[in-house]
Amino acid sequence: MASYHGPKAKVQRRFGELLIPRAKYQKILEKRAYPPGDHGKEKQFRSGRRSDYGMQLDEKQKLAFVYNVRERQLRNYYKKAAKMPGRTGANLLSLLERRLDNVVYRAGFAATIWAARQMVVHGHILVNGERLDLPSYQVRVGDVITLHEKMRQNVHVVELIDQGGLTPPAFLDVDRDARSVTMLRIPEQREVLVPVDIQLVVEYYNRLT
Repeated sequence: MASYHGPKAKVQRRFGELLIPRAKYQKILEKRAYPPGDHGKEKQFRSGRRSDYGMQLDEKQKLAFVYNVRERQLRNYYKKAAKMPGRTGANLLSLLERRLDNVVYRAGFAATIWAARQMVVHGHILVNGERLDLPSYQVRVGDVITLHEKMRQNVHVVELIDQGGLTPPAFLDVDRDARSVTMLRIPEQREVLVPVDIQLVVEYYNRLT
């Protein structure tokens, strides 16, 4: 599936909340605190009682945006999560968190999930010493992800890593000097901090089954 290339700020303005923790998007939301469109200033962000379906749909769309996956991909992840033991919502988040592009992003090697996907697709990421250009690859416990030698010298990557950026989740062991990250264990739901009500996403897909 193709990556989303549209305006990220516009999507977040539509939902009326910050979905990507970057200062520039925070400023845009503060400056343009209204929905996008020709008549955006005349509108208010959605308030009051909304239908259950409307709330479920919004959460599903937010989840797809945060992890940069398309509808068919997300539906397939849900089907797989529903067949796994345990809670479907927790399983769904775990599957999305273990995508290779997401692990690269969470480790702080890319500024956004879109940049992380680009790094993977262009062959700049190694998994256990081998190049892998599949963003959807499910990182396994013990897998070691490293930057290709050329990317280790990239001025933007070096600057981003040196700045620290996002704090990596506890299930990842990040070695900034070695430009590597190891998955220590399967992520738990409480460790996945995304601005999405995962139960509403599960309810959305339950409607379709």
